[in-house]
Amino acid sequence: MNDSEFHQQADQLLLTIEERLDEHDGDADIDYETHGNVMTLSFENGTKIIINRQEPLHQVWLATKAGGYHFSLEEGKWVCDRTGNEFWALLAEACTVQAGEPVSF
Repeated sequence: MNDSEFHQQADQLLLTIEERLDEHDGDADIDYETHGNVMTLSFENGTKIIINRQEPLHQVWLATKAGGYHFSLEEGKWVCDRTGNEFWALLAEACTVQAGEPVSF
């Protein structure tokens, strides 16, 4: 994957996160804001989740209350290089814990 492809894929991931959070119909208020390569999800209890692009590595990093994860694009899916889990599953799990209610993507 070249830099241009990485940027396109990572931008699409962040846009999809925004769309899915906008569609969230639970009671939890999950705010988000994006500045450059960094997206911050903020929860009512004051916790945050940080998602950012690591351009030189062609990875997306996810920092949650439970820990940090590094994802590479493999066959169209963002996969954690440590656990092998997909981005969406880990993001949903972290949001559920930090929001205090089930969150799915």
